[in-house]
Amino acid sequence: MSRFTQFVSSSAQFAIKCALVIATVVVCLIVIGLGQRFGWIKIEHHVHNMSSDSTADGTRVEYVCPMHPEVRQDTPGKCFKCGMKLEPQTVAGSAPAPPAPEDIELYACPMMCTTPSEEPGDCPVCGMELVKMSSDSGARSVSIDAATRRIIGIRTAKAKRDMVYRSIRTVGRIEYDEERVATIAAYVDGRLEELMADYEGVEIAAGDPLVVLYSPSLYSAQVEFLSSLNTPSLNTLAAAGDNLSEVARDNLRELGMTDRQIEELQASGKAQKRLQIASPIGGTVITKHKVEGDYIKTGEPIYRVADLNTVWLMLDLYPSDAATVRFGQQVETELASLPGEIYTGRIAFVDPLVSEKSRTVAVRVEMSNFDHRLKPGDYATATIRVPAIPQDEVYDPGLAGKWISPMHPQIIRNAAGSCPICGMDLIPASDLGYSEVPLPEQKVTVVPRTAVLMAGDNSVVYVEAEPGVFELREVTVGAMTSDQVVIENGVEVGESVAIDGNFLIDSQMQLQNKPSLIDPSKGSEDSTTMSQEAPHAH
Repeated sequence: MSRFTQFVSSSAQFAIKCALVIATVVVCLIVIGLGQRFGWIKIEHHVHNMSSDSTADGTRVEYVCPMHPEVRQDTPGKCFKCGMKLEPQTVAGSAPAPPAPEDIELYACPMMCTTPSEEPGDCPVCGMELVKMSSDSGARSVSIDAATRRIIGIRTAKAKRDMVYRSIRTVGRIEYDEERVATIAAYVDGRLEELMADYEGVEIAAGDPLVVLYSPSLYSAQVEFLSSLNTPSLNTLAAAGDNLSEVARDNLRELGMTDRQIEELQASGKAQKRLQIASPIGGTVITKHKVEGDYIKTGEPIYRVADLNTVWLMLDLYPSDAATVRFGQQVETELASLPGEIYTGRIAFVDPLVSEKSRTVAVRVEMSNFDHRLKPGDYATATIRVPAIPQDEVYDPGLAGKWISPMHPQIIRNAAGSCPICGMDLIPASDLGYSEVPLPEQKVTVVPRTAVLMAGDNSVVYVEAEPGVFELREVTVGAMTSDQVVIENGVEVGESVAIDGNFLIDSQMQLQNKPSLIDPSKGSEDSTTMSQEAPHAH
């Protein structure tokens, strides 16, 4: 029993010693790892190039990241971890090691997830296949082989000269034509004995009776008028030059009687206590303010009638867009209630002021609505097609050689005349900037919109200067449409530009520390390849 106890005791002591040794090794590994991480322990991996700066006393200049001291290299650049600019430091040491072999091949993730690797494979972060980095191209270009090009899906298109139009799209609301709205009101106190239009939405014609009004005041005025007609001697009591019958007639007009009703009163010779009030215009009853039996005062509205044969489309445009449209310009509209159906109208008014609240400009479009399918209150999407390059004169086949109303652009005639709505004289469309003959196209250099990469004030494209070699070009961008961009300088007609995969090309440029979208003006002296800039840790 004692031997067994001694055996157990010695085994326990041995296990404790083994655990202490293992714990000591683990702690040492942790301390070494922390030391390397924070720069307490520096292990050199020399990958120098011939541009390393050294002095006669054996010191040399290294470039160190201020946030990651372990990131050191012999040339200027940026930290591959945080992107900060490396700062120069003078360190003691021997002459630089021989340069790395130029035939070392590096593979990088197209999305720049990790640092370059000397072995091919997949990116451990995003899973994309690592792309071979090439250093045989120029300082502002990158070479991509055919296989890699297929993998990352690079497509190109040629820059061309073309006439460019852009479309202004906005949302508007159908409203009544305020010039074609009338209010039926009482001209005299009385009681509503009968209302002919029982509900809103009733279609009426001009001259249709809408109201039967009982008014003692109107009856008295009729009696006075008949008395003036039957007693001519009363005219001697009037002021010089006045005729009592004409004064009484004018009084009846002011109380709401029409000339036809006055003539009927004069013919019958009998005053009426009830007066029919007719609609001055044809249209639709849009508001009914009163019901039968109501007493009303002078000026109180009874009905509101609107002629819906013409409606307005009210739009709000940005000031930059409003500056490109003009009176009479055609607008295409698609209603929310009638998807797929396109209606047209013409711009009748552009507000000269910018709204202080919305910072937009109100634009009114006049639209014909004889079938009454355009309903006030409905929303619509409007499209206005304008030249991408503003022009003083435009060609519209619908207005070429025509005469147009200065107030109602839907009124277009082949010859001079007057507007049937407002009576104003028609004016030549050429006075509004519409050419009578087609204009020569003003062509400009354009590329597909996807070809241009933009970040802040930088705009670049990648031109395929040689098969497989893509060169960075800074460009000046002009007008932009939904699918094209006007290039003012930087690209010539006929040059091929990358339209797909250009972001990955730009990533390759950044990996090689060459000019890219982020810094297209980087000098050639700092544009060494990543194979020469592989960082070494100390």
